[in-house]
This record gives sequence, C-alpha cells and structure tokens, in this order.
Amino acid sequence: MIGGLTIGQFIPGNSLAHRLDPRTKIGIVLVFIIVLFMARGVVPWIVLTAFTVLAVTVSQTPPQMILRGLKPVVFIIVLTVGLNMFMTRGEPLFRIGPLVATREGLAFGALMGFRIVLLIAFSSLLTVTTSPIALTDGLEALLKPFSRIGVPAHELAMMMSIALRFIPTLLEEADKIMKAQMARGADFETGNFLQRARSLVPLLVPLFVSAFRRADELAMAMEARCYRGGQGRTRLKQLRAERRDYLAFAATLIVAAVVIAFRYGFGHG
Repeated sequence: MIGGLTIGQFIPGNSLAHRLDPRTKIGIVLVFIIVLFMARGVVPWIVLTAFTVLAVTVSQTPPQMILRGLKPVVFIIVLTVGLNMFMTRGEPLFRIGPLVATREGLAFGALMGFRIVLLIAFSSLLTVTTSPIALTDGLEALLKPFSRIGVPAHELAMMMSIALRFIPTLLEEADKIMKAQMARGADFETGNFLQRARSLVPLLVPLFVSAFRRADELAMAMEARCYRGGQGRTRLKQLRAERRDYLAFAATLIVAAVVIAFRYGFGHG
C-alpha cells in the first residue's frame, strides 16, 4: 500500500548512467526540473518525454519499477487534475452541484499531472543509479564553494543523503506497522476524512518512535567510527569528470535550449 516509491533506492549496476559523475547527475536533474516547469507547447513536451525515456533506457532501470514508483503519488496526480478541472474558468464540460468542470481546466490539470509523472520518473533515476556515498560526495562538492560564506557543505550533504536513504526504509517500516495494526483490527480505509485521519494515530506514533530509534542508532554508529564532520576528511575515490559527463550534460543543455526557445522564441510565432 505504501511501498513502491523508487526515490531513495539504489540499484547497483554498470550502465552509462551509473558510471556518470554524481555531480553531473545532480546537475542534469536540476536543469531538467527547471525546464520542466518552463515547458510550453507540444514540441517541448515531446522532447522532455523522449529525454526521460532515453534516461530510463540508458540507466537500464526496468520500466515496471518506474511505473511502480508512481503508485504512491497517484492520489496527488488525481487531486491536481481534479482541482484544476473545477477551479479553472472556461468552456463547461459538466457540473457537480455548484462545481463546474471546464475543458481548459481538464487540459491544464492533465498537463500538471503529466509534469508530476515526468518529475518523479526522472528524479528517481538519480538515487537509483547513485550510491548514497557517491551522492553525498557529489552534493558536498557542489556545495563546497558556499562554505566560504559559512555554509556547512559536508553536514548539509550528509543530512540530505541520509534523508534520501531512509525514505524507502521508513516507508517499509510504515507498511509493516500498518499491516500489524490491521491484523489487530485497525481500519484505515473506511469512514470520512476525519475518521480516517484519526485512525492513522496508531500508525504514526510507532513510526515516529521507530524513526527516532533508528536516528539514535545511526548517531551511535557514526560516533563509534570516530565521525567528527567533514573537517580534515580524505576520500578513497576522488571525483573526476570524464568525457561522458560533458557529453551527457551538453545533451541536457540542448534539451533545455529547445524548451527555452519554444517558450520565449519562435514557439510564439
């Protein structure tokens, strides 16, 4: 019910995406997210969809896994489409009481829902193809220039990577607790919104207790290994950008240029 989210999971492999520098992959994802919210017109959406399909193919990630990772956000997608359909003015399609669904709202809602699908599918490839250690090193390397103005680059990178790493762990823990509570007679499916929200209390309390216990165990494990932050730390593997990194980032910039051109350039012609 809760499982299936691909963000935070790492699948070892030897694909081209796995061999890319983590800094390159983080940069590609950031550029993709920016242009995803700038896309306007049929051609940019075709280009972004094709780029996502290409990225999934290059990463050798099973498409079923990507589709399975979309299940937890189906409710958000449906809610987004529904809200836009009833909140946007335009040509009426049908009426439900005082609410009027419009053709323009349905089109805009479907576009927003598809944007969420591409966002989740593409972003999940970052953690699927990058180990937590490599992701931490990449984030720290990108944040390091800001350390001159007092930004704790290593600590921020460590926190972000740990958070990503524990997303699937906490989801799995929540699923186990939910099944255990259902075996004891708990009902999470029936009733109105307030009743269903109240029924989540037996799930949230042990989940928070488990999360704090895991955090305490992780802190003790890091202290036992003499972890004292990033000051003076060395690395066995140094990050080095290679030709494939430049080519991959250049391809991303070409996609971004197409999207920007259609938004501000000849796309309005």
